[in-house]
Amino acid sequence: MHQFCTSLDTITINQPIVDGDVIVSTGETFALGFFSPGKSSYRYLGIWFNKISEKTVVWVANRDSPINDTSGVLSITSHGNLVLNSRNQTTPLWFTNVSALPTNNCVAQLLDSGNLVLFHSGSTIWQSFEHPTNNLLPNSKLGLDRRKGLNWFLTSWKSSDDPGTGNFSLRINPEGYPQAFIYEGHVPKWRSGHWNGVRWSGVPKMQGVTFIFNYSYVNNENEISLSWNVEYGSILTIGVLNESGIFQRSIWHENLGRWEEFFYAPREQCDIYGLCGAYGNCVRYNGEINCTCLPGYQPKSPQQWYRKDGSVGCVRKNQTTPCRNGEGFVEVANVKAPDTSVARVLANLDTKACKMSA
Repeated sequence: MHQFCTSLDTITINQPIVDGDVIVSTGETFALGFFSPGKSSYRYLGIWFNKISEKTVVWVANRDSPINDTSGVLSITSHGNLVLNSRNQTTPLWFTNVSALPTNNCVAQLLDSGNLVLFHSGSTIWQSFEHPTNNLLPNSKLGLDRRKGLNWFLTSWKSSDDPGTGNFSLRINPEGYPQAFIYEGHVPKWRSGHWNGVRWSGVPKMQGVTFIFNYSYVNNENEISLSWNVEYGSILTIGVLNESGIFQRSIWHENLGRWEEFFYAPREQCDIYGLCGAYGNCVRYNGEINCTCLPGYQPKSPQQWYRKDGSVGCVRKNQTTPCRNGEGFVEVANVKAPDTSVARVLANLDTKACKMSA
């Protein structure tokens, strides 16, 4: 009879795991093993929270290559890679694809952060945090590592029964002044606004939870990334891009036995990317969504605006004044800053100098 493995937090060349085995991180926060999501009978290798009542999967290895029986085996190969095989497959369902290394010094360990790490002689050669699926955990990153050629981004599940790669992704666009975007395919659906030193400029809700989270934003020649850690170690938190393209941040409420959502995006119709077009502004009034034009602009197509379609945006009014003759800056409050994907950043220019150069 097979002996279930439920206490070790490591995988070695002599100690693989099979379907039915579960390895648990040292502090018992996370578990790794095989599971079937929702109503599906397919088997997947994944990582989930170990002690909470609601099964919450945070990472899936073979998301697009399900196993149709319980013959899955995760092992370390003779070349030092983690590899997932099943009885009915002649090729691996998933593997880590690192350079060939002697296996006697290789070990995979599930950490209390939820990160599955492959070590060689004590050095990290692969980690699941660098290959996220639909979930961000504390200390994992969203962004790019230019040195390693890595792009850390989330992709939604297809459905609650299918963790396969869905239609939506959350990633940082490094063009211009970096922003986070949610895309449906290649079409932008939401953007965060630029980083203002404290938070994404278009996500004021981030500032309200700084007593719980510490955010770390990096933007240099080697890396662009955003990560966070938890001020109080006992708090369990997740950031999930769901199958509908909504990014949700939640905290586990032990007394209620459920995840309590404290942030999601897009929050409303006005959050949808480009809803009111160029030089347009989306306004909610008495429960209705209306598009308006910025000062000095008018609807490009009044007919479409009459039909509540402002996507064509606005154009400058004909009655313009000569430059330096009454024109200047007009304050527009409670709006998200314009898309900075094509912006040119002058880091040493203050507000006064900016006005003088306009």
